[in-house]
Amino acid sequence: MDHARRSQRRAAGLSRRDLIRIGAGLGAVVVTSPALAQAKAVFKASDVQPPGYPTVVATENLGKKLAAATNGRLSLQMFPSMQLGGEKETIEQTQIGAIQMLRVSAGSIGPIVDDINVVNMPFLFKNMAHAERMMDGPIGQELLDKITASPNAGLVALCWMNSGARSLYNTKHAIRTIADIKGLKFRVIGNPIFIDMMNALGGNGVAMGYDQVFSALQTGVIDGAENNPPSYVFSNHYTAAKHFSLTEHLIVPELLVFSKRAWSALAADDQTLIKKLAREAQMEERGLWNTYEQQAMEKAKAAGCEIIEIADKAPFQNAVKPVWDKYGPKYQDMIGRIQSA
Repeated sequence: MDHARRSQRRAAGLSRRDLIRIGAGLGAVVVTSPALAQAKAVFKASDVQPPGYPTVVATENLGKKLAAATNGRLSLQMFPSMQLGGEKETIEQTQIGAIQMLRVSAGSIGPIVDDINVVNMPFLFKNMAHAERMMDGPIGQELLDKITASPNAGLVALCWMNSGARSLYNTKHAIRTIADIKGLKFRVIGNPIFIDMMNALGGNGVAMGYDQVFSALQTGVIDGAENNPPSYVFSNHYTAAKHFSLTEHLIVPELLVFSKRAWSALAADDQTLIKKLAREAQMEERGLWNTYEQQAMEKAKAAGCEIIEIADKAPFQNAVKPVWDKYGPKYQDMIGRIQSA
């Protein structure tokens, strides 16, 4: 049997080292014929969110469609709930090809591909409909292409996904005015824009991985965090931080990316298929998101959380002017295009 396998490898022009290298690039790969185009691949997909979360479900469904379209030659194995690490760790694993597909926040990509930081500016979008127009249009594709073209990223950007508006929640007291933020320690994604934003609002911005937030809220390492309603509820943050204030200071889209190292080993037809299915996943996730967000708010209210509407957001918008003064000029042209979209 071993002799036969060695003969097959010699006939295909593949050494044992070649097969190992292919496996490192594609995940669990079994070469089923001499032609690499026939290689069978199981792609690892990662998400920090739990099973049932819109981004997780949409990615899983992408995998099912991929398996059906390729008769099982290409498939996806989903690892939700931070099983493979937080966003920072999984980005690094995707860059080296240990993870092939990753759902990640644009907030975490900004420090890697600076052009993406434009969508991380506070109060950039008027509402979700405005953000969706950006994602679906030429600006959205242009920004995806900037990630793919970046020599530092090592990623292929497939599509955007909705992530709603981010608001403040904390363990101490209701935030109704900007004065209520003063002195509170808020976890933010590890991006200088977000740290400066939180400090400008009067709080103390603490960069921290998403996987650490729940325990940090429980132990008092931080007083609060900022995120969308589903993340607040379905990561159990609402059990520790009972005050949720609808500041909606950020609308930060999500990204579905693929390891460039693994992508380069795929046939062109497979790349085209994955891009097509990713765009379908983008639209599917949006519908799932709207339902999930409503369910999250209902669950938070039923648990006795205080949901605070912010009557006047102008003081919050005015407070982050230093952030716009510091970062805005760099993205001035793109900001103008987005705001007029």
